[in-house]
Parts: sequence; C-alpha cells; structure tokens
Amino acid sequence: MTTNSNSAEPGYRVLNPATGELVETFPSASDDDVESALTAATAAYQSWKDVPIEERGKIVSRAAHLFAERADELAKIITTEMGKPLSQAKAEAEFAADIFRYFATEGPTLAADQEIKTFSGGRAVVQKLPIGPLLGIMPWNYPYYQVARFAAPNLMLGNTIILKHAETCPRSALAIAEILEDAGLPHGAYTNLFATHAQIATIIADPRIQGVSLTGSERAGAIIGELAGKNLKKAVLELGGSDPFVVLDAEDPRTIADTAWETRMENTGQACNSNKRMIVAEGIFEDFVAQLTARAQGLKPGDPSNDEQGAYAPLSSRAAAETLAEQVQDAVAKGATLHAGGQLVEGEAAYYSPAVLTGVTPEMRAYREELFGPVAVVYKAADDDEALRLANDTPYGLGGAVFSTDRDRAARLAQHLEVGMANVNTPAGEGAEIPFGGVKRSGFGRELGPLGMDEFVNKRLFYVAD
Repeated sequence: MTTNSNSAEPGYRVLNPATGELVETFPSASDDDVESALTAATAAYQSWKDVPIEERGKIVSRAAHLFAERADELAKIITTEMGKPLSQAKAEAEFAADIFRYFATEGPTLAADQEIKTFSGGRAVVQKLPIGPLLGIMPWNYPYYQVARFAAPNLMLGNTIILKHAETCPRSALAIAEILEDAGLPHGAYTNLFATHAQIATIIADPRIQGVSLTGSERAGAIIGELAGKNLKKAVLELGGSDPFVVLDAEDPRTIADTAWETRMENTGQACNSNKRMIVAEGIFEDFVAQLTARAQGLKPGDPSNDEQGAYAPLSSRAAAETLAEQVQDAVAKGATLHAGGQLVEGEAAYYSPAVLTGVTPEMRAYREELFGPVAVVYKAADDDEALRLANDTPYGLGGAVFSTDRDRAARLAQHLEVGMANVNTPAGEGAEIPFGGVKRSGFGRELGPLGMDEFVNKRLFYVAD
C-alpha cells in the first residue's frame, strides 16, 4: 500500500519544529512508482466496487478500531512531525477513528437508492455509485483527520484512493497506510504515494483518475483546480479561512474571551476554521481584549510532547513562523497595536509567542490574509450592522460564529454570514456527522456527514418503464 523509490532524491522528511532537527528523510516516488499506483488503484476498483457496501463497512470499521487502538503511537508521530501538543494529537487520532466508524455505520443508509416521484409512469431511482480511482492531496495541520474525512466515505462508496500527503508528514502517512492494510483493505484500494508536484499533475491528467480532493492553501487550490478543470475531473477544494467570531454582548466578557482564546490556540492557531477575526461589541471590547492579553502574557515555549501548563507549542515549521511574524510586523508598522506576544524565537525552532492584535485596518496584510498561527486579531463593532459588515469583509468564506445572550439575535445575524458553516453560541459545530466546507475563496465541496458521501459519486438515474 506504500510505494517509494530508493533511487530518487529525498523530498519527504521529518523536521522536528520544536528543535529544528532533521530527524529522517524519505525518497520521493519514481515515475514507475506512480504508474504502479495508478495500475493498482484501477485494478482494485474493478473488484472493490462490487463488494457489498456492508462488507466494505466491516473493513472500514476495523480501520476505526485500529485508529483508536493505536492512538498513543499515532499521537507521538505527529507531535514530532508538526509540533501538535501530545494531548491534541491523541484526540485527533481518536477523531479519525470516529470518522471511520461513522461512515462504516451510516454509509449503507447514506448511499442507499433514492426513489423519486415521476409523472409519466414507471419507476425512477437515483443510485449512488462509485466513480473510480481518486487522488487525495492532504495537508500537515491535521495529518489523520484530514485523510479520514476523505478516505472513509470514498472507501465505503467503493472508490479507490491514491493519497499524496504533505512532505512533512511521511511517518503519519505510512502509519495510515499500515492501518488500512491491517484492516483488510485489498491491494491497490489505498496507496500512499510520496509524489512530487510534477507527478501530481501527471496523475490528475491520467484518464484512470476520476477525481481529486485537496485540502490546502488558496494558492494550491488554484493550481489543483486549474489542473482538474483542464482534465475534466471532479474536484473538492477545502482551502483557507479567516473565520469571524462575533460577540454581540456577554454577561461575562471573561468567559466568552476564554472561549475565544482556547478556540484560537487550538493546534497552535493552525486550523482552517479557526476564529481568526474576533469582532466584539464596543461595550465589552476593552474587557475582552484585556482578558485575551492576560492569557497571552507570561507564556513560554514548551516541549509539545509534555503538554506543559503555561507553555505554547511551535508552529509546524520555521518558515511558517517567519511568515506569521512578517504579517504581524507589517500590521504594527502601519499602526496596529500588539498587546502581548508576537516574538519569534531565535535559532531554527518554530516558536512564535501567542499574540493579541487590535487596530488592524484594510491597508494591512493582516486584514486580508489568513494568519495561520496563534494570533488573536480583535475588531471593535459599534452595532450589529457593523459587526456583520466586518464579518463578511473577507475573500474567505469557510465558517463563522455569532454569540449573544439573546439567541434569536445571534441567529438573525448568523443567517447573513457569507460562509459554508454558520454557528450560533458555539465556535463550531463539530463531529463526524457535521458537514465541513466553505464558499468564496475557501473552496467548494463538502466533507463529513451525509454530504461527505455525496461528492465523488455517480448519481445515476435508473428508470424502469411500466
């Protein structure tokens, strides 16, 4: 289930962001490896699609069990690879198990035939059938969860998968492939491939591949979307986000500020649907910012494998930390106020101290760009109309949340958010059963929940006349 060539130059590597140490390198796939993966995925599809969905579900269920059983081991891998705090890393592995379990259990119902009303006699049914081999291009920030939400529903449907993971996550990529092999998936149904960027274009162009799913940056989405369109391939793109977190009022600004801070610091701020723009009513703005500032002050760099109190984890790479520092420095140079944090550690490690930033205006990079790291940007809103204007004044449209002691008031504003996921009095609805995806420059398509089995599927009409 894994292919790589010993003759190629190393491209995949484990580079510990907590230390800057290059731990291990892996060679990229050869062109022969790519052809072998395509051949195996195509051959496997011919038999896998005809396995009854209940039987496929037994294998997917077994994969869920193995993700849960190996959660501690899996957690250690990604803590080293991308710096995720160990407790969060274990929770991610367990969430991947939940996703596989959900689709194993609910898949037969979600993929069932749907009879539709006809007005000319006969019987019409919409069938949900697999379409063939798919390419998945996955990111580093949630190495297990991202793969699970793509792989689980499509394996249940009967599609086969070639998986190109992030170059910085080779160990977790191999661990996933091993789980699926141990679960009993037939050869070629899931192949991990350490492909190069040039090889990705070759794979998408190959007529054997029927679709491609990417989770990644806006820039990567534009490239993959163009390649998919040129080759008439179905694509799902989950890209960046700059989600609004709107607070219209609060009985206790401290409590809502704590919720906002914990949400923003999840995965060291490296989540697509993190609350990157906090929009707060002017009556509680000062208290809210003061609470965030108190939370940010006094934190120190910590070993993510220890889950220390009062410590923060590194970003995924030194380059990511430097980019974030440049975005914040640009804002400060143009008049924004840095209340706490915002310090890039010296050396090769990827630590950037959690920051609180206010006074961000449209001429600053931080206003339009996604800040993919531990920076809480807070805007002041004079009323609900200004809060909504700020919330929608972004090229992104992934998710958003509105908070108020008056739930109906929050719901009315949330109804007008230009996002794929609108939430009321919670940072985000989460679970294997909750669809995930966005609009505008956050991409298109949905994963998880009932919609997660409705993307790479042949919705075939089957009509039998009287």
